[in-house]
Amino acid sequence: MLPITMSLIGYLRALLFPRHHLAVEIAVLRQQLAVFKRKQPRPQMRKLDRLFWIVLRRCWPSWSDALILVKPETVVRWHRTGFQWFWRWRSHPRHVGRPAINREIRQLIRRMKTKNPTWGAPRIHGELMHLGFAISEPTVSRYLLRLKRHCHPGKAKRWLTFLNNHREVIAAFDFFTVPTLTFRILYCFFVIEHGRRKMLHFHATANPTSDWILQQLREAFALPCPYRYVLFDRDTKFSPAIREFLVSSGMQPIRTSIHSPCRTGSRSVASGVFVESCSIT
Repeated sequence: MLPITMSLIGYLRALLFPRHHLAVEIAVLRQQLAVFKRKQPRPQMRKLDRLFWIVLRRCWPSWSDALILVKPETVVRWHRTGFQWFWRWRSHPRHVGRPAINREIRQLIRRMKTKNPTWGAPRIHGELMHLGFAISEPTVSRYLLRLKRHCHPGKAKRWLTFLNNHREVIAAFDFFTVPTLTFRILYCFFVIEHGRRKMLHFHATANPTSDWILQQLREAFALPCPYRYVLFDRDTKFSPAIREFLVSSGMQPIRTSIHSPCRTGSRSVASGVFVESCSIT
């Protein structure tokens, strides 16, 4: 009985409404019916559907009476979100941060620093001001710090030349760690030849002490030793006693520098720091 009564009330209400209001309400209901007919687990409102309701909210005062799929507050939220996106796009800055240094100025700073290694940021900034370049001293200082992070091309070239000229008489040693099934850590020590990547010695321990490393080096470099240079990093496990042993054996120890990008690749190739290089043997 109640559905029939509601249908009669809706019929009488449609007779009293103006024709254009009735047409708009029919279009709204048909649009929602099209959303319901989509083959999906639940009806979903697409971007065009949301735009339809946003425009309808501005044009038709009784838009909320015919709303079934979503709540009126949801349509209002869509409108406010679109408004925020629009003004965010309008007010988005086209250039973020400080303007970049001109390429000509960067090349000039690099050239001044290369030809005059003792010059600092104040001296280079003064020379640039004399040449008519408008740049601040902190900017020059920041760019010089960026240059220090990269190795000097001449130093990298000399290091590669040293490795290529003495590859047959260079050896290196280092550690890498391996976790065990019982959640322990094994320190794997290896000695590798730089010329042909030949593994000279390999051993593992759970407690790498200086005496243990010395014993491994004695086994790896049997006399007479054919190697003249030995490369290793600045690990604290490599004590001064290890350096004295290498010198007494007729080899020159070479410790890689701290934070030296120009030697990172060369040291990795020379000493076989990567585990893949060791796992081959």
